[in-house]
Amino acid sequence: MTGRTLEELGLAGAPSEHPLFYPGAWPADSGLLHGDRMLPLDRLVYDDRVPVIAVGSNASPAQLRHKMTECGISSPLPMVRARVRGVDTGVSAHVSRLGYVSASPVKYPSGLRELFVIWLDPWQLAVIDASEGAPLPDGNFRRAWLPAPDVHIELADGQVLPGAYAYVNRHGVLHNGARAPRRHPGDQHTLITELLVASAPLRELFGLTPEEFCARARVDVALCARGTRLFAEQKWVTASGLEPYAAGSADE
Repeated sequence: MTGRTLEELGLAGAPSEHPLFYPGAWPADSGLLHGDRMLPLDRLVYDDRVPVIAVGSNASPAQLRHKMTECGISSPLPMVRARVRGVDTGVSAHVSRLGYVSASPVKYPSGLRELFVIWLDPWQLAVIDASEGAPLPDGNFRRAWLPAPDVHIELADGQVLPGAYAYVNRHGVLHNGARAPRRHPGDQHTLITELLVASAPLRELFGLTPEEFCARARVDVALCARGTRLFAEQKWVTASGLEPYAAGSADE
């Protein structure tokens, strides 16, 4: 097997094990995740797989490897870098039981982002669905199909996809103070610090530092749920703009 290990590429370390590392390190370019190695791709489109736009830790090879290994899945997983117009990375309006405040897609009609499309076989898709709570009525996310031209997904060779799935947060997303979705900074330490500074009730629940926040959240599911409710009580929550796509789409 050729390619390089995640350790060699600086991509090791799963946010599920190290929450302040969220969203994890993303690859510099497209590649095939196979075990603990990234291999070259022989194509960018996989008609026998399902495309999913990754806006958070699902673009981290270490996180994907962790999720798949836990479920006994070892099949290769293509990760394709793409230019995406119509979607940005917001902040989920819930506290994850893994100890972080995750990213969530938001509608961004005029914006252009470099994101990854991960191409999942049926078994891999079931793993990611389960990790996002998508099959459950009270899960945090719903898997929704975002069609072209509402979302424009262009690959490095110029191919444009007819659409892709994304996981839309059923709780909504945090706003920026002006009712527009807040953009995820890509740094969990910065995000949690800002949230704690802004809310005395949040500090009472989770402590004064990001380290305390993560440690308390990881051991108390009920506390995570209380933190999620607090976001709404403080009127920090707004719609992602993608809710219409998620309506009735939990089980495609």
